Amino acid sequence: MNRLAIIILVLFFCFTACKKSDVGSAAEKAQAAIDDKIISDYLAANPGLAAKKIDTTGVYYIVNDPGTINVIFTTSTRITVGYTGRLLTTGEKFAESGAFNPTFALGEVIRGWKVGIPQIKKGGSIRLLLPSRYAYGPYAQPQLGIAFGLKEGLPGNSVLDFDISLYDAVN
Repeated sequence: MNRLAIIILVLFFCFTACKKSDVGSAAEKAQAAIDDKIISDYLAANPGLAAKKIDTTGVYYIVNDPGTINVIFTTSTRITVGYTGRLLTTGEKFAESGAFNPTFALGEVIRGWKVGIPQIKKGGSIRLLLPSRYAYGPYAQPQLGIAFGLKEGLPGNSVLDFDISLYDAVN
């Protein structure tokens, strides 16, 4: 009987210790509203873009070329891509694959790529407009952008614009 009481007590403490923290949630909601306004203002200023929103993510995409070969995407799918990344607010380039087309596991890339790349097939290309919560969040990326003239690198809470070509996808 004592063992049962101890087990129940331990489980109680485990569950109360796992309570989700609300720290930062107000700041995250405020930043999400700012990001969403930046993207919606951009789309309103560029009415020719046929952007679609992915569910409730705040991620928008424009399919430039749908591709031809179906892929079943998982987090372990190895994707070979060419890409250019820009700050949506200024258009400044901060990253580019150039002649080198890197390969990543889909589960290793930023959240915006995880939800955006599966919108096309192998051989396709897509443009992704990413709120900061689907990119690098509040965390500055000082290593990104230096080569393109961003003296401080990529600032935190950056809303990003990616052009991505999907050259290969292997499960």
